[in-house]
Amino acid sequence: MLTNSTDVLTKLQERRNEELVSMLEIGKALTSSLDLHAILETIMKQVERLIKPKSWSLLLVDGESGDLVFEIVVSTVSDQLKGVRLERGKGIAGWVAEHGETLLIPDVCKDDRFAGQFDQNLLFTTRSIVCVPMKIKDQVIGVIELINSLEELDFDENDILLISAIADFAAIALENARNYKRINELVITDDLTGLYNSRQFGHLIENEVKRSGRYGEQFSLIFLDLDHFKGINDTHGHLVGSRMLGEFGRLIGKQIRSSDMAARYGGDEFAIILPHTGKEQAVKMACNLLEVMKETRFVSDDNIPIALTASFGVAEFPGDADTRADLIRAADIAMYDAKAAGRAGVRGFVVAG
Repeated sequence: MLTNSTDVLTKLQERRNEELVSMLEIGKALTSSLDLHAILETIMKQVERLIKPKSWSLLLVDGESGDLVFEIVVSTVSDQLKGVRLERGKGIAGWVAEHGETLLIPDVCKDDRFAGQFDQNLLFTTRSIVCVPMKIKDQVIGVIELINSLEELDFDENDILLISAIADFAAIALENARNYKRINELVITDDLTGLYNSRQFGHLIENEVKRSGRYGEQFSLIFLDLDHFKGINDTHGHLVGSRMLGEFGRLIGKQIRSSDMAARYGGDEFAIILPHTGKEQAVKMACNLLEVMKETRFVSDDNIPIALTASFGVAEFPGDADTRADLIRAADIAMYDAKAAGRAGVRGFVVAG
C-alpha cells in the first residue's frame, strides 16, 4: 500500500516538474521574441507535451466579423483546417469565444453545440473536447481547443487548469505582438492616409534599388500630385482637404497590388513603388488609378461634389535612372510634364537625346 502511495506521489511530482519546465519554456519564448507565430508554436508544443491530445488548434477572433480563424492546427487533417473560418457562435469553439467561458465536454455526441460537419468532412471522429478562451481585459481574442478521439483518454479538471494558464500566456503573446505592430506602424506610416510616410518611402526605394540592381530586375516609380488641391482647401476648408487626402490614400491602398508600396511623399504628393514592373505596365496602372479617381464620388461636408484628379509621372529603374535620387527626379519631371499638358493625365519619363 505504501509503495502504491509512493508511486502516486512520484508521478504527481514528475507531472509538476514537467509543468514547471513547460511554463519556464513559455516564459522564455515570451521574453526572447516578438515573432507571434513562433511564440504560439512554442506555447502549443508545451500543450502537446503535457496533455498529448489527439488534435489541437489555436483559433483567433477576426476583429471585423467575429468569426474564428484556425491559426495553428496540429492534427492529421491540419492542412485542411489551416485558415478555415468558423462562423461566429458556431460549434464548441464559437460558443466559447462568444461567451468567454471554458468548456469541458467528455462526450460531444451529447452536446448540441458540437459542429459535427467538420468530422464528416474530414473523416475524423471526435469524442471529448476541452476549449478555453484567450482573453485580454475580459475581451476574447481567441480560443485553444484540444480534441481526443474515441481511442484516447478523457480530459479532466487538471487539464483545464493547465490549459487556462497557457491560454493566458498565449493571449499576452498575441497582445504584445499586436502592440509592437501598432507602434511600428505609427513610426513608418502617415496617420492621415494610412500609407507609408516619406521617411519610410526613402528606405523602401533604397532597398528596391539595391534588390533590383543585385538581381538585374526592373521596377517602376509613380509620382503623382493632386490637381488644384489648394483650391479645394480654399473653397471647402482644410478639414475637408484633410479628409480628401485620407480618402484618396485609402483609395490608393485598395487599387495597388499587395507587392506595391504607396507613400504620402509630402503635402498632396504621393509615390508608388511597383516591383518587377516596367514603365509601360506602370503607365497603364497609373491610367487605371486616374480613371478610378474620376469615377469616385468625393464630396464636401455640404455634400457638394468635388472633382479630385491628379497628374502622374512614371519612371523606370534602370532604364530611366540607376540611382534612387535620379529615379525620383525622373518621375518628378514626368509628373510636371503631365501638369504642363493640362493636368489629370499620365506621362512617362522620356530620356533626353
